[in-house]
Amino acid sequence: MTVEERLKVLGLELPKPPIPVGNYRPARRVGNLVFTSGQTARINDVRRYVGKVGKDVKPEEAYLSARDAVLNCLACVKLVAGSLDAVRQVVKVTGFVNCVDGYEQQPAAINGASDLLEKLYGEAGAHARSAIGVNALPSNVSVELEIIVEVE
Repeated sequence: MTVEERLKVLGLELPKPPIPVGNYRPARRVGNLVFTSGQTARINDVRRYVGKVGKDVKPEEAYLSARDAVLNCLACVKLVAGSLDAVRQVVKVTGFVNCVDGYEQQPAAINGASDLLEKLYGEAGAHARSAIGVNALPSNVSVELEIIVEVE
C-alpha cells in the first residue's frame, strides 16, 4: 500500500503544495535529505485553527492543526522528491505552537504531526522532535511545522 493510499484509509488526502507567501522555497533537497519550510494548517488556501492555543483554539484543535500542517509538509516533500514513497525515514519535526502565556502542552499539539507520520511510515516515521511555544505566528495560525526527511 502506498503512503497516499494509507492517507485515504485514514480519511485524509494530500493537499496541493502551498504557494510560498514570501521569498523562499516550499522545500529544498540536499543530497538525500529534504528540508521543508514552515507549514501551517492552510489546506488548499483555507486557513484552519486560527488563534492562540489556550484561548481561541482548543488543545484538540491544535492537534488537528499540527496534523494538517504535516500534510502540507508532506505535499512539499512530494514536490521535490517525486513521491511520498521515496521517504526512507522521517528525521526531525520542529513544531511551533502559538499559545497563551503559561501554556505547557505544546508536545500534545505536535503529536498531531508525529502520530500521523508514524501511522504512515511505521518505525521509519519515528523522529527526533522539538515542540516550542511562541507568542505569535504568521497570520495568527495556531501551529507551524517543518520537517526533515531522508529520501532514496
